[in-house]
Amino acid sequence: MSQAQDRQDLPEDATQELLDDDFETVADYHRLAARHFSAAADHHLAAAAAAEDGEHEATARHAHLAYRHQLHGVQYAEVATLDNDELEDEYLEPDDEVDGEGDERQDHAQ
Repeated sequence: MSQAQDRQDLPEDATQELLDDDFETVADYHRLAARHFSAAADHHLAAAAAAEDGEHEATARHAHLAYRHQLHGVQYAEVATLDNDELEDEYLEPDDEVDGEGDERQDHAQ
């Protein structure tokens, strides 16, 4: 599988936007996260196709690229969440009550 084929599955404008360092809004970070997650999915699909064709090097390369995009997506998603000043602290705490009825996760685990 050639590098041109590797890139054809990625969004056309993703490369330029990923290289642009002028992201300032929470929406920009959400868009970047989404693009990285999309690119990760595309590379996973390419890795699957390469694996079916017995192309071990291409499979490994796409798996690695998928993993890197996933990591970047998580980082941008975290920045979007942490930089969102409109979120109240209650939305960021892991011990939040769900619908005012306590932690439902504990109820289901019992």
